[in-house]
Amino acid sequence: MLRKPSFDSRTTLGHATGAQKSSFFWIALLMGMVALLLIVGFLQYRWTNQLTEAMETRIGSNVEALMLDWHMDFYQSFATICVALQVGPDSGEYEGWRAYRERFSRWNQSATHPNLIQDLYILEASQGPAPRLLRLNPNQEQATPDRPGERLQPLLARLEERSGDINVALRAWEPPGESLSATATGEKPHTTARSDTLTGWQFDQSIPAIVHPIIHHALPFETKPVSAGKGVDWLIVVLDLPTIRTQILPDITQRYVANSTYELAVSAGGNANQVIYASGEGSGSATFADADATMNIFGPPPESTENYFWQAYKKGNSLTGLEWHSFSGPVWFPMIRYPEAEPPWTLMLRNEDGPLEEVVAKLRRRNTLIGGLVLLLLAASMSVVVLASHRAQRLAKLEMGFVASVSHELRTPLSAILSAGENIADGLIDTRVGLTRYGAIITGQASQLIDLVDQVLRFSATRDGSQRYRLNPLEIPHLLELLRENTAGLVTAAGFTVKQEIEPGLPSVIGDPTALTRCLQNLVANAVKYSPAHRTIVIAAKLHESTTHKKQVHISVTDQGLGISPSELSHVFEAFYRSPQVASAQIHGTGLGLTLASEIAGAMGGTLSVESEIGKGSTFTLHLPVPEADVEAVATTGASGVNP
Repeated sequence: MLRKPSFDSRTTLGHATGAQKSSFFWIALLMGMVALLLIVGFLQYRWTNQLTEAMETRIGSNVEALMLDWHMDFYQSFATICVALQVGPDSGEYEGWRAYRERFSRWNQSATHPNLIQDLYILEASQGPAPRLLRLNPNQEQATPDRPGERLQPLLARLEERSGDINVALRAWEPPGESLSATATGEKPHTTARSDTLTGWQFDQSIPAIVHPIIHHALPFETKPVSAGKGVDWLIVVLDLPTIRTQILPDITQRYVANSTYELAVSAGGNANQVIYASGEGSGSATFADADATMNIFGPPPESTENYFWQAYKKGNSLTGLEWHSFSGPVWFPMIRYPEAEPPWTLMLRNEDGPLEEVVAKLRRRNTLIGGLVLLLLAASMSVVVLASHRAQRLAKLEMGFVASVSHELRTPLSAILSAGENIADGLIDTRVGLTRYGAIITGQASQLIDLVDQVLRFSATRDGSQRYRLNPLEIPHLLELLRENTAGLVTAAGFTVKQEIEPGLPSVIGDPTALTRCLQNLVANAVKYSPAHRTIVIAAKLHESTTHKKQVHISVTDQGLGISPSELSHVFEAFYRSPQVASAQIHGTGLGLTLASEIAGAMGGTLSVESEIGKGSTFTLHLPVPEADVEAVATTGASGVNP
C-alpha cells in the first residue's frame, strides 16, 4: 500500500493566507504611496503657482512704489513753487505784482534749482476790456509789460476767456464750453475731487506752465463781501523744460535707480520714440521700446475710469493688486485740456537684467524643477521607508514615533545647513567673510542638532532606568556658578540680563552637579526661549521649611515671558507636550526640556514646581532636600550668630 505524504493543510493554508494578506498589504501600501505622491505633486504644482504669483505681486508692488515715490518727488519740485508764491483764496487782500515779485525773489535765492522758473507773469484780466501781461523779474524792482510769444497764446486766450468768474476760473482746465455753458444756464458747476487740488493751481503740460487765479478780497472798509462773479487776474509760472530735463529729472531718478537694476525714462509723447530723459549710459528710445511698466505722470481726467488710482493713493490705500504694467499716477494739478488732446508725459521703467515677465518665468521654471526634485527625494525616501518597514516593522513604528515628535525641530536646522551648503557649493559665496559667516551658520545649526540628539538620548536613558548619577554633597553657590558658565553664551546672544539672589548661609545638598546643572540649564533656556528679547531672568536660592518641618533649598528661575494658562500648568511636565499658544507662535522645541528637568529633580529626591501668569511670566522652582546633618549645622550656626 502506498502511503500518501502527510502534511498539515491548515498550516499551509495559513501561510498562504498570511502571504496573501501581506501581498495585499504591500499592494495597498504602494498604491497609497502613488496616490500620496500624486497629491503631493498636485499640491507642489499649486504651491509653485502661488509662489510665482506672490513673487509677481511683490515685484509689481515694488515697481508701483518706486514709480509713485518718483512721481511724488517730481511733483514736490513744482509744489515748492506753489507754496513759495503763497497764492490762494486766503492770501493777502488786493496783493499786487510787487508782493509776488518779492516772493519770487526769495524763492529764487533759496531754491535748489532756481532756473526751474523760466518766466513769471501776471495777466491782469479783471481791470478792463484789454488784458495786460506783466513780466516779473526777481532782480528788477519794476514789472514790465510783455508781449506773449506764440507758445503762450493758447493758454492766455483760455485764461482771458475764463477770467470773468471765480467759479469758472477754478475750472479753466476743462475743455472749452463745459464750465461756460454751466455758468450761462445758472447751473452750479460740477465739483470733482480735482477742483480742490492745491487750492486752484492748474497745469499746462504743452508749455509747461502752472497757473492760478488771483482772487480779489474786499478792502478793510467795505462791509459787503466781493461777489462770486467779480473778475480775477492770473499768476502764470512758465517752467524751463531744459532745466527739468537736465537737472530735475536726473536728480530725482538718481535717488531710486542708483542701487537698483531698474532704468527710468520720461517720454513726452506717451511712447518710447519721444524720450526726453533716460537714466543710464546708452539708454534711448530703442532701450525702452519694451518697458516693463509705464505710468501716466499727470494722471487721467477725474471723470475717467482710471481716476480710482489717484483717488486710492490720495486716501492712503495700497495700490497692490492693481495692474502695474500700465497705470496712471495720482493727480496733483488738474491738466488744462484743449480740443486736440496731447499725448501725456509718461514714466517708463525697465529691468536691466531682462524683462520682469521673463524673470517671473525663470522663477516658475526654477520652482517647478525644485518641486520635481523634492518629489523624487520624497519618492526615494518613501521607498527606503517601505524597505525598512518590510524588514523591521516593529522598529519602524518606534522610529516613526520618534520622527513624529522631533521632526519639526530637525527640519529647521537641517534646512539652514542645506541652504548654506547649497549656496557654498553653487559658488554664490566667494569671499572669506561670507564663508566664515556661512560656516558659523552650519556650525551653529549642527550644534543645535547635537543638543537635540543629546536631549532625546537623556530622555530615553531616564525612562529605561539606565541613567546613573553620582550623588555628592554640593554647595549651592558652586552649583549656580556652573549654571552661569554653561548658560553665559545663550544668555548673552539673546541679549538677556541674569540677576542672582542667593540667601547667605545656605546648606549643602546631595546631588549630581552635572545633572542638576542640566536641570537648571533647561529652565534658563526655556526662560530665554519664551520671553521677548532683552529681558531679565532672576535666579534665586533660599532656604525653606516645608509643612512637614523638613528643610529644603529652593532654586527658582523667574522670567518675564509669555506665561502659562492655569489649564496647562498640569501638563507642562508631560513628555512632548507643547501648549497651543507656543505652537501657534512657532517657537521651536521638542517638549522634553521640562520633562528631563522634572526627572532629574525626582532622581535627586526633590521636585519641580511652577507658578505662572499669562502675559507676566513664569517661575520654575527646584525643591532640593537638605540632609539632616546640614539642617542641624544651620540651626547651630543661626543660634550662635556665626555667618559662615
